[in-house]
Amino acid sequence: MANETKKEKFIRLAEARTNKIISMIRLLGNCSNTRVYEYNSKDVKKIFDAIDKELKMAKTRFDLQENSDDTFSL
Repeated sequence: MANETKKEKFIRLAEARTNKIISMIRLLGNCSNTRVYEYNSKDVKKIFDAIDKELKMAKTRFDLQENSDDTFSL
């Protein structure tokens, strides 16, 4: 790992973190079992609004990096 390139490091971390997020989303899905848990549509909306907000912010950070090469010129 000491000699890994920036691309290799990105791939290693992005894959691990993405898989972790997917796993956690699946665990969250387990909360939908109404035999074990009680919730209403407001609760579900709050959860997914928070997730959507964070996902949009993360996407924006990537978009900003891609567009950071844009410079002003006349």
